[in-house]
Amino acid sequence: MYSILIIEDDPVYLSVMETFLTLEGFDVRTAPEGRSGLASLREMRPDLVLCDIMMPVMDGYAVMESLKLDDESADIPFIFISALGDRSDVRRGMSEGADDYLAKPFATEELLAAVIGRLRRHIVIKQHDKSAFKKELAILHEKITARELEVLRIVGQGVTSKEIARRLGVSLRTVEAHRTSLMKKLDAMNAASLARWAVIAEQCEE
Repeated sequence: MYSILIIEDDPVYLSVMETFLTLEGFDVRTAPEGRSGLASLREMRPDLVLCDIMMPVMDGYAVMESLKLDDESADIPFIFISALGDRSDVRRGMSEGADDYLAKPFATEELLAAVIGRLRRHIVIKQHDKSAFKKELAILHEKITARELEVLRIVGQGVTSKEIARRLGVSLRTVEAHRTSLMKKLDAMNAASLARWAVIAEQCEE
């Protein structure tokens, strides 16, 4: 199970993100501000960090700087979530070293796409041994169609269903049907499980 640390001082956003991502199968921990977030991270390393920028005592930029300066945490995918949505704010966030930037308010599907996309990129970079997925690769080749494999790979890129429909030139309903079929065939009960299969799909030969 992939673990996510959310650092957010707005209790409403914190609760919504925690509840949504937990229901999607992720192991979620939370912190109400930067210092406690860093303490939680050093106690147990997460697979990904979602962090607000404007927080009292220690803001998101300081949190990210602390992570990037520590060899033990420098490679953890880091996504800013902020009400600072101007282009200059996004550019600063990315130039400071964030892997992605979500401007509030954002849809839960946008949040999920960003999380899956960044996890997938990080895990694919670390995973080079196809033999580790031998059984799963056989299941993919046996159970899913070429179009479903295509959809699964795009899911792993961290894009919304609407964007998948646009790329493939099909309706949103068709994309949702493919996703439902994939989850049933692969026994993927939630988005976290489907994200793992998307990583494995990267190992399939084109």
